[in-house]
Amino acid sequence: MSEGPHELSAERVVDALESRSDGLTHDEVRRRLEEHGENDIVQGGGRSPVDIFVAQFDSVLIWVLLAAAVLSIWAGHAVDAILIAIIVVANGVFGFVQDYRAERSLESLRELAAPTATVRRDGETREIDAIELVPGDVVVLRGGDVVPADGRLLETTDLEVDEAALTGESVPVSKSTAPVASETPLAERESMVYKGTSVTRGKGIAVVTGTGMETEVGEIARELAATEETRTPLQDELDELGRNLGIGVLVLSSLVVPLLLFRGTAAIPAALTAVSLAVAAIPEGLPAVVTLTLALGVRQMAEENALVRRLPAVEALGAVDVVCTDKTGTLTKGQMTVSRLWVNDTVVDVDSSGAGANERTEREELLLRIGALCNDSTLEDGDPTEQALLEVAGRHGIDVETLRSENPRSGEVPFSSERKWMGTVHGDVGYVKGAPEVVVSNCDRVLTAGGPKPLTGDRRDRIETTVEEFGDDALRLLAMAYREEPLDSDDLADGLTFVGLTGMIDPPREEVADAIAVTKRAGIGVKMVTGDNVRTARAIADSLGIGTAVLEGGEIERMDDETLRDRVASVDVFARTSPEHKVRILQALQKRGNDVAMTGDGVNDAPALKNADVGVAMGIRGTDVARQASDIVLLDDDYATIERAVERGRAIFDNIWKFVAYLLSANVAEVALVFLASLYGYLILPAVQLLWINLLTDGLPALALGADPESGDVMDRPPRDPDRGIIGRPMLGLIAGIGAVTTVVTLALTFYTLEGAAEVTAYAMTMVFTAFVFLEFVKLYVIRWLRETPTLSNPWLTAAVAASIVLQLAVLYTPLNRYFGTVPLEPSDWGVIGVVLAVCLPAYVAIASLVRRIER
Repeated sequence: MSEGPHELSAERVVDALESRSDGLTHDEVRRRLEEHGENDIVQGGGRSPVDIFVAQFDSVLIWVLLAAAVLSIWAGHAVDAILIAIIVVANGVFGFVQDYRAERSLESLRELAAPTATVRRDGETREIDAIELVPGDVVVLRGGDVVPADGRLLETTDLEVDEAALTGESVPVSKSTAPVASETPLAERESMVYKGTSVTRGKGIAVVTGTGMETEVGEIARELAATEETRTPLQDELDELGRNLGIGVLVLSSLVVPLLLFRGTAAIPAALTAVSLAVAAIPEGLPAVVTLTLALGVRQMAEENALVRRLPAVEALGAVDVVCTDKTGTLTKGQMTVSRLWVNDTVVDVDSSGAGANERTEREELLLRIGALCNDSTLEDGDPTEQALLEVAGRHGIDVETLRSENPRSGEVPFSSERKWMGTVHGDVGYVKGAPEVVVSNCDRVLTAGGPKPLTGDRRDRIETTVEEFGDDALRLLAMAYREEPLDSDDLADGLTFVGLTGMIDPPREEVADAIAVTKRAGIGVKMVTGDNVRTARAIADSLGIGTAVLEGGEIERMDDETLRDRVASVDVFARTSPEHKVRILQALQKRGNDVAMTGDGVNDAPALKNADVGVAMGIRGTDVARQASDIVLLDDDYATIERAVERGRAIFDNIWKFVAYLLSANVAEVALVFLASLYGYLILPAVQLLWINLLTDGLPALALGADPESGDVMDRPPRDPDRGIIGRPMLGLIAGIGAVTTVVTLALTFYTLEGAAEVTAYAMTMVFTAFVFLEFVKLYVIRWLRETPTLSNPWLTAAVAASIVLQLAVLYTPLNRYFGTVPLEPSDWGVIGVVLAVCLPAYVAIASLVRRIER
């Protein structure tokens, strides 16, 4: 079919598919099954646990570390190699645990398939495995069924389908057999049903137009399979850092080793110097500490109802400058609530607490009674709109069960999408509720405070004006009317007396407006992307402070990518969007240089979630497909949780900045000291001592930095620019300045303690080794001060520093010293180390103060 099945008559679709109302024959089914394949979602090859584990070691930093381990073994220093291996494996295990459940989106898509389908074949109605359906099959749909394939409706009886998982439509959609225009958005194609959606009530018969990968869900699966995993700025920076360090190590080794050999140093000592330079240059703990700090952030975020599936997403939140959010259930409560009544020129705002129930008028009482009696639902089960009518009646003092038992139903006219109203008969009175334009057209009187009056033109105009005003406020409207002494159910549509209107809304969450205000203050744009209609979407967005500039899905269809890219920044609300629209919106923002967090809950959202810089799925109402395609899952489906997650992500990035500056400034000083000392023929810090410095000072203390409290201005800053990187000019200045001071002072200590010796002594190594450790602790608190973190605000850090000092003393004063080549120090030696600290501290503070001024 060159034309879409939604725009053709049912008869033309059946003819085009060479089908018939009593179904296909067995032979025809077998032929089509061979031609089209099974009605199944084809899965891509997911990563095995082994692949995931191996991927943890795909880092230049890790490769350089492994090379240093091999070199250590060759030089006969197995202890150094073992320590490096432990660090590498620990980092791999932490990453593996977090990534194990990734890449499961396509498996989840299969779970959407209906296991069985009711189908007409060879003139008989039978139940078959849904996987056996073929285009042209005629399927029977009933309330509670999962739609087994895409299909064009041939017959409907009060058919409603929940398409939220596919289109984002917040309420069930009434279906009909009438064709719709070719450009009609997916959410408004009333003549179609789609694989994986759910029939909420009524019955229908449809001819299958698409199976397997040729369905809307299949198209999403295909797009999802083609989507590559996105990388965060921090991941790219760590790889770049690893490459630069690797090059630096090669350059230094190519200079030092030949120089030492030329001066007469033996090959083994020269190789050991090269190993020491490699160990000094590489921040061994950086991958593990980054991973562990992100994992700590994951735990903290889980306590705030944000479950992180990919560790780097925590850091990526710090760079987000646009949040594209769903409406239903994220910005709103996800449930219909009656918020306003109207009876003949009187507007009644309904208090959610039920206040004012005793003051309601007889007309308001009648309006609530009609809503409760002309109703097929219960509070526990049924249509969300009808449940809202029961709930508001109960809140206002009406016992629905008693009301129904005292007014038994003696006749009814069921709701249908063609009629757009339903009616019930209770003795000598009939009640009607339905679409205002239909109900009002069948009324000739209106109930006023003085009793029923003729429904004149002026009164009709006032009703129409009220309908428009309620609609502008995003209210879903139902009109209520009655007829006294109906002859039978068929008479209900004539001679009605109009009572009033009920306005329902899926109300915004109370905390969301404040959360959006905080998000915007932080320099992050907020855009609503929804399948709902324009009027509803604009009203909700306006009430929450998002904005009112709207772009419809139909307009997006007519735009090329360049035009959309130019428009997307100025749009606040995208309404009536399809799966393709959501991905195009995301790509348009990313092409503008934005880092985008995208929320979603349905199957249709999976490609956008996976392509986003940070994909955020809903945990309560979200489909498994959306959750598996996302980076973060909101356990409470609340936008305010996104705001808290962004705040936590920024705080974690601050902490990462601190310990990256902390680690690299130490490594710069270590490299410079080892290199300069080697030029004089001294290997002042062997590899095992350098590893101990890195493990001791970069281990527990650096990890404890991850628990540092956030600064008070974390959400008053604009998003960080990922292109500037974590290692920008301020950090480079800090690293160079502190590194230079440390190198000069420790080199001076080297010559002071050697006292002109021709070779390095154990005493000199121990003094320089110990001084370096304590300088690291001093520098740690200076860097925290630079980031305006109170000194004693982190008890974990205090404990970590204390533990590290104890461990350092252990390698000096216990038998462990023979493994590290150290000797016990005398009190006078500690006095010398105290002088070293006293010299460096003011210099460190001066450098940090200068960096702070540069940053501001």
